[in-house]
Amino acid sequence: MKTGSASIDIAADWIRNCSKLFVLTGAGVSKESGIPTFRDAQEGLWADYNAEDLATPEGFLKDPPLVWQWYDWRRKKVQDVQPNPGHFALTEIEQIVPNFTLVTQNVDGLHRRAGSQNLIEIHGSILLFKCFDRGHEQKEIAFDLKVPPHCQCGSMVRPSVVWFGEAIPEKALKQSYDAAENCDVVLVVGTSGLVHPAASLPFLAKRTGAKIIEVNPNKTELTEGCDLFLAGPSGEILPKIVAGLKSKV
Repeated sequence: MKTGSASIDIAADWIRNCSKLFVLTGAGVSKESGIPTFRDAQEGLWADYNAEDLATPEGFLKDPPLVWQWYDWRRKKVQDVQPNPGHFALTEIEQIVPNFTLVTQNVDGLHRRAGSQNLIEIHGSILLFKCFDRGHEQKEIAFDLKVPPHCQCGSMVRPSVVWFGEAIPEKALKQSYDAAENCDVVLVVGTSGLVHPAASLPFLAKRTGAKIIEVNPNKTELTEGCDLFLAGPSGEILPKIVAGLKSKV
């Protein structure tokens, strides 16, 4: 595994010469915009609750107002921040690399706001809604509701995110696997490598011969299996990779 400042040039070279680039991002990218990770967000009023209370179907049915207000609070936080240089760098890379797929575990919509096009939000979006019983998509929902609104079918409305214990939508999962299996370079950014099945995607790609580049401030569960580790926040490292790509375009 290669590390060090010269590795920026290696990363740019691999990306420049790849035919298909697969990117996987996690909570670290959003944290650089000021969005706390799921665990970090359990502070203040939310410190006494765990994931089973706030992010499972069972928790929602047990206490709908609690879960609704938790997600309303998080949605407000998302509205108050902006994409960071890491988000925008990925948008630029997409414009340079002809075949590009970005799979994000983040539910905040910041990649979309930054301009990413071929984007798979594998865990859904906190900005979208559906009904609990039948999955009917909902139009824009107001802030500051104390209880979940109801769908026309009578079911309670919930955030369109993948909760713990729920399966990732089949279409998103298939698209993610297909992109991973058919790429020749993987760029892993700001993810701990602990949440599956997303964490398995880079190594699915590796089994078919892809090189793996990891960008992260600290080593993770994925690091030992990577070909190149770039230590640092995505907002610093990714723009340097973009500069390297543009210098030889």
